[in-house]
Amino acid sequence: MNVHGRDLHYFTAVAEELSFTRAAERLFVSQPALSKQIRMLEKQLGGPLFERDRRTVRLTAVGEALLPHARAVLAAWQAAEAAVEEAKTAERCTLVIGMSTSPGRGLLPALRTRLVSRHPAAQPVLRQVNWADPSAGLADGSSDVAFVWLPLPDDDRYRYAVVAREPRLVALPDGHPLVARAAADPEGKVDFTDLLDEPFLALPPESGLLRDHWLALDARDGRPPRIGGVVASAEETHEAVAGGQGVALLATGNAPLVVRDGVVAVPVRGISPSQLVVAAGRDDRRPLVLAYLAAAREVGAATC
Repeated sequence: MNVHGRDLHYFTAVAEELSFTRAAERLFVSQPALSKQIRMLEKQLGGPLFERDRRTVRLTAVGEALLPHARAVLAAWQAAEAAVEEAKTAERCTLVIGMSTSPGRGLLPALRTRLVSRHPAAQPVLRQVNWADPSAGLADGSSDVAFVWLPLPDDDRYRYAVVAREPRLVALPDGHPLVARAAADPEGKVDFTDLLDEPFLALPPESGLLRDHWLALDARDGRPPRIGGVVASAEETHEAVAGGQGVALLATGNAPLVVRDGVVAVPVRGISPSQLVVAAGRDDRRPLVLAYLAAAREVGAATC
């Protein structure tokens, strides 16, 4: 048996009005069309729903039995429709922002303010992603936009706005000889060539080009790095550097996440700066995504 919600809606209207004429007017359908639909429903159910004569319409025992269930089904469907609309609204208003570490630098409140000024109902949701995913959730669609470091793998899949361009530092255990060398340098820096023999902490191999960037492969002149360990978070980096497992390159703005309790950072001469961007799928045209990218461009123009 395949009874449609419309059939139950028509039946309920007639049962409540006890008049095919008034029910048809209430439903904005013709009386013949309504009568035909009720007859089809009676045929499906195998019994009459109404007793009719020229002046009155009454529910039969079958109709009386069906009415409370028909009302319950219609009420449940109305609740389902409301839930669906609520979910659709929430989906339209929710923006999932991926990040591997907190971007800091005042970026989140600055971008949120601009986003909400354009879309007052917007609901930004932050999502922490492991360092093994350099796209911070963009690649598998679990993030709508993301704070990521360049270079991005599969660069042609994304569009982005640079929100921070910063020199790279090296995190060292306090007391490392290079800390004293930096203190004696007129610019307070160490040369990257002084780090070539140091064991480096590396991102997980899955991070690809980003792992290469934080190992500064482009500045090694073909010399392979010594890998002292693999780290997947700022906390792991701090612990590994403090424990003497290796040194690590980091962006200036991320230094506060690592530099504490026996770990210091000094500027490095001879390597390119790092670039933090807000990225999204190249073909993603959703309004909240475009608005967040526009906000990132504004912030980047003012800070970079």
